[in-house]
Formats: sequence, C-alpha cells, structure tokens
Amino acid sequence: MIYLDYQATTPLAPEVYEAMTPWLRDNFANPHSAHRLGRAAAAVVEVAREQIAALLPRNGRVVFTSGATEALNIAIFGAARRARQRDPKRTRILLPDTEHAAVRDTALALAAEGFEPVLLAVEADGMLTVETLAAAMDDRVALLAVMLVNNEIGVIQPVDAPGDAARAAGALFLCDAVQGYGRIDLPPHADMIVLSGHKIHGPKGIGALWLRDGLDLPPLLHGGGQEGGLRSGTLSPALCVGLGAAARLMAERREADAAHVEALWRRARGLFVDWTVNGSEDKRYHGNLNIRRAGLDAARLMSECRDVAFSLGSACASGSGRPSHVLRAIGLSDAQARSSIRLGFGRATTLDEIERAAHIINSAADAQL
Repeated sequence: MIYLDYQATTPLAPEVYEAMTPWLRDNFANPHSAHRLGRAAAAVVEVAREQIAALLPRNGRVVFTSGATEALNIAIFGAARRARQRDPKRTRILLPDTEHAAVRDTALALAAEGFEPVLLAVEADGMLTVETLAAAMDDRVALLAVMLVNNEIGVIQPVDAPGDAARAAGALFLCDAVQGYGRIDLPPHADMIVLSGHKIHGPKGIGALWLRDGLDLPPLLHGGGQEGGLRSGTLSPALCVGLGAAARLMAERREADAAHVEALWRRARGLFVDWTVNGSEDKRYHGNLNIRRAGLDAARLMSECRDVAFSLGSACASGSGRPSHVLRAIGLSDAQARSSIRLGFGRATTLDEIERAAHIINSAADAQL
C-alpha cells in the first residue's frame, strides 16, 4: 500500500515510538501524584512541554489537550465567553469559510448562546483578502480564527496581517496551526495557537493549546484543575513524551523535510499534468496536492485504486456525502468538487511511491473517462 494521506494523519516516527515505549510499559505512575514515581512522570511531561514550546512564540504557555479539536473548543468557547463578559457588545466571531470543521462547527454552535459567527468569503485561490477582513472587523468582534495551512487544499494564509487587524480592533486572534506547526513560521503576535500530535509524526490522542502570557480563559472541563486549571484530567506521560519527541524531530529535520517534500511535489506535478490544482499553486504547502479532473467520479476512482491511500478531502468529514465546504468556498461546482482528490506526502514518502501511485491513479482515471 502506498500511503498518500498525510493531511489525515502522518506515520508515527520510529524515534517517537521508542521515546513513548517506557512510559507505556514500565513507568505507569500518575504524573499528578506526589510520590517519587509520580514526580518522575511529571518531570518528563515538563520536558515535553518545553520541546513543544521551542517551536512556538516565547511569550506564552503550552496546555496539553486530547487533540486539536478539544484545544480549538477550549479556545473558541473560552475566548468568546471571556470577550462578552468583559464587553457585552463583543459577540461576533470571524473566520474564513474554509476553516476546518473543528473551528467552523464550534463557532456556529456558539450561535445558540447569542453569538454571531461570520463566515468570511475567500478568493478562488483560497486566500482571505485584507479588504474582506477589514469590512467585517469592528468593535463587536470577540475573536478572529484563521488556519495557517488549509487541511484540504494546502493554501498558506498570511496570518500576520489578520492577527494585526484583530489586535487593533481589541479582538483575540486564534491560529489553527495543525498542518503548519514545525513546517511554516508561526504568527508571533497570536493570542492562541493550536497543534496536534498525529499531524507531525506523533501519536493520536494528544494536542496542545498555546496561550499568550496574561490570557486566561474559562475552562470547558471541570475536575482536578490540571493544566493550570484550564484543562482538568489526568495527563498521559507517554502521549506527552510522544508529542514532545515529535516536536523535537520537526525542529531538527525542518530543512531536510522541506527539501524532500519539494522534490516530491515537483515530481508529482510532472506526473499529474492533466489535472487542475485546487487553490493557489504558489501560496501553499507543497506536501498537499489537491487536484481535479473534469468528468471524473473521484469516489469511484478511490475504490478502483485500492493500493494507494489518498482521500477526497478532510478525513473528519468523509462519509457525509456532501461536497467539501472548502472546495465550494473557492467557487467549485458540486461536479468539480466530486472530481477532486487530495494527495498528501511527506517524510517517509519516496519518489518511487509517487511515480507508482501516479501510474495507478492516472490509469484508473483514463479508463473512467
């Protein structure tokens, strides 16, 4: 099987597995216990926290969560409620229409509490313009959320300008950096940044929320008051260690990974010449190739290419039967969206795998058309 679904999840790095194993097998103590074994577990959690923080702005703290979805819920619910408590007129939540469902659906859920989610239109290349943001930004905005690298089409948003606009308006700025952490420079003036372990060759079930110094949010979960009172619940030292090791590897291998991904991208673009790229081809992360071919039934294509693991879009929305909201937001018709596939590759992908996958996919597409 050729694996080309890196946006859904990345292979667990061998070094991460080795780092986690002792904390799964031998060192089982609760890191919140006061005895010696508990303190040892707590110590490795703090080492992991420092490894993760090394790739984030210096003026903040890292809070462990069960994943990006929980971190985004804490950030969005917390920021919205905090803002309205301080200023009752701040009820607007701004986000591009192409945000991940974990951001989009959470913002929309806040409408039940009297908030006003505003989905901002993007251009055909997937980019949010300064003009669109400026027209929506005012003193009623509680929160602006912008994804750094889009999980479906790979577009890299220039998040510094939106962050500046939010700060000037007195609103908080949240950056979903799940697909960009360790690969793309993060916004230095964000209020909140979210990342996920299994998108950087780490384990599933662990993520983190970075909070700017001085920013306190109300918790979603109540209990033992762990993670500074923001996220109650017993931490898994093994998962924290795994996320920390993955972050360390992202830092150490950033240049090598980028060069490898660029080589894979160039080869893939040369092999899929009859396909159209969805979203900007220039302002994108080159480990994401989202392409379409007129008249193609992509769902059928995927079933015909059983030896290649790729996707039709976000794994989080697969099986819904609905066209991708991201592809619709950039102006694609339902037919164009249903003729689109997403190929994701990275550290463990080889050029030979790209070539064999392209032959399989192109042959099946030609036969269908």
